[in-house]
Amino acid sequence: MQSDTEQAADIYDARHDTPLQRKFRRICPMPVGVVFVEWPGMTDEDIRGHFRLMKELGFTCLKGLLLCPGTDRKKVQNMALDEGLIPWWYGEGGWEFSEELLERLGIDPDTPIEEIRRNEQFLAHQEQVMRRRVDAGLMRGRSSNQPGEGEVPFSFDMDLAEGAVGAFVEWLQQTYKTVERLKEAWNYHHAGIGGPRMDFQSWDDVREGIPKLPPKEYRHFRDILRFKADVFLDRIRRRAERFREASGEAPYRAGGEMGLFLPFAARATDMEGIADLMAGSGSFYPSMHLAWHFEETGFEIAHSVYLQASLAADWFKGGWSATWESTGGPQQLSGGKGWTPEAAAETPGFTVDENVMTQLMLSYLAAGFRGFGLWCWSARTAGWEAGEYALLDRNNNVTERARQAGRIGQAARRLRDELWQARKEPIVGVFSDFDSDAMWTAASVVGREKYKTMPVEARVGAAGAFQRWNVPFEHVSGRDLRAGLAERYKVIYLPAILAMDQGLLKILHEYVRCGGRLVMDAPSGWLDEYGRLLNTDKGTLFERTFGCTICDFQYSRNVPRVLRGRTLEGFVMDLSPTDAGVTERYDDGAAAITENRLGEGTAVILGYDGSLASFERPDGEEARWLVDDALGSLESPFACEGALVYRLAAPEADHYFVINPGGRRTVSLDTRRLRYSRAEDALTCEEVNLGEGLELPCCGGRWLRLEK
Repeated sequence: MQSDTEQAADIYDARHDTPLQRKFRRICPMPVGVVFVEWPGMTDEDIRGHFRLMKELGFTCLKGLLLCPGTDRKKVQNMALDEGLIPWWYGEGGWEFSEELLERLGIDPDTPIEEIRRNEQFLAHQEQVMRRRVDAGLMRGRSSNQPGEGEVPFSFDMDLAEGAVGAFVEWLQQTYKTVERLKEAWNYHHAGIGGPRMDFQSWDDVREGIPKLPPKEYRHFRDILRFKADVFLDRIRRRAERFREASGEAPYRAGGEMGLFLPFAARATDMEGIADLMAGSGSFYPSMHLAWHFEETGFEIAHSVYLQASLAADWFKGGWSATWESTGGPQQLSGGKGWTPEAAAETPGFTVDENVMTQLMLSYLAAGFRGFGLWCWSARTAGWEAGEYALLDRNNNVTERARQAGRIGQAARRLRDELWQARKEPIVGVFSDFDSDAMWTAASVVGREKYKTMPVEARVGAAGAFQRWNVPFEHVSGRDLRAGLAERYKVIYLPAILAMDQGLLKILHEYVRCGGRLVMDAPSGWLDEYGRLLNTDKGTLFERTFGCTICDFQYSRNVPRVLRGRTLEGFVMDLSPTDAGVTERYDDGAAAITENRLGEGTAVILGYDGSLASFERPDGEEARWLVDDALGSLESPFACEGALVYRLAAPEADHYFVINPGGRRTVSLDTRRLRYSRAEDALTCEEVNLGEGLELPCCGGRWLRLEK
């Protein structure tokens, strides 16, 4: 009989299980790619020399080519193949691979994959396939946000274009079936909402009335955002299908040029949905440029890069995710205008040396990425980004960061079979949900603009708190819970989940009853999925889960709440325990934290905005409280004072990635009850004595392989 852990692992692997993802898991691609930027005046031999140097340092493919006018792309791609580089980001992920092919080449399908990858006949066949692909050319279509013929208009906001209204009404008909059900969903019968503008009698009335909808009604904004997200998903699906039809085994990639700290629901973008589409098409990736995608966390790197990478990998559980657009060198002048006035007023400047490159690449691996795509090898020579982002220096000479990137890439390739088997073993699942985020966005329409960013800040605050205290965590979504993945986590944390879906609450109720620990903070549970006040009174599913009712949401400011000697500023709850016990009180004696025993598990309410406070003050007391209150009697399986530690568990060995966010130091990694026979440095293969401490370079890191 399988253990609960093994069952949850099977559910994890099944989340995006397709023949294509099974192929990837069999061949274990680990591309180490880089964008080559041609300089004016380069000869063919100059270009070949760069390709040979890439190969020598450990790079295996071209993430892309940026060529001068008049240069023949196909010729350059064939030159790359001549020099042993695959001219596309996906590396071996684009191999033709099937049992039929192996049998045709005289290879036993049961041959270990490491032998197949070295088989001369197999490699010769793949080279022929790639040469044909070069000759045919790859599709280079329009971006997904540009409509094709007959496609519905789309924009990254909550506006509904006039040309999209008809399609939106069709979507509403499919979703609600009848006009009466639509009116009920859009709260027509509630005071201050319903009226002549919403007294629809037919779908034609709906079509005419959409421009006049009351801005204070939330559910219709949620529906507009969901509809637009579906439009965008459909575009990506169509482009992926056309790409695959034209390119055969070449995988498609999507995700792209958006930092993952953006408020995606407000941008009508379902990133998890994009990942779902890639299950049958290719790979999911985020862009990870320091100057572009870390504005929302003050351009901080050591913590932020893992939080972004982990979110992408967690959205695509069981699938192939990687950073196919990641920085290669320093930047100071570029980075665009900035998404916010605060960010636009800053200089997006960074040092990227060999140690920072170590921070980045080890964080990618630790998060679950399987491959690298770095922008760029050689810098642009004029204008925008001239002299920036590159692994080589501004004179096109090799740097230590280029050598280190190659070393890490080669270690990842040497250990790729083990890394593809490795998984996170999270204690905590940090919950995120498109619909709740959409309700925050709806609240921003007639409220404060900042509300649309608050669910992101809460998610980052909660995940960052667990990260700082080395508690293994993973992002978990409503889709994951509906797929049965709740049992994977000892704790599920709900950070400022403004709108609680009743169907998900039923799942979470059962999760607690069967032994889980459910923790929510303020202002979670304000609304339901229709934008109505969530009923938490005695006898409701909420009250039966948490053993407590929420009497009111307040804000600690004019009447300050003091908890554990600290004056709070932020959302707080007036709690009325029914069956729950009070574990902490405010200084005025009111309940601050409650804990309810239900079946084999517990449900906890933190009556303050722990996750939002942790975003504002990531090293503050609230972040430490959040971790302690969420875990209760649980503890992390490892500890390391002074460094960030991430662990991936594989059958033969565990991999620990130890990241130093500050100055040079020596730290001690305590693996507690986890026992190992040998520890080695994954880059040098030298044995490591954990009892002597680990020396960490300034803003660098170490990768340890600990054999079981």
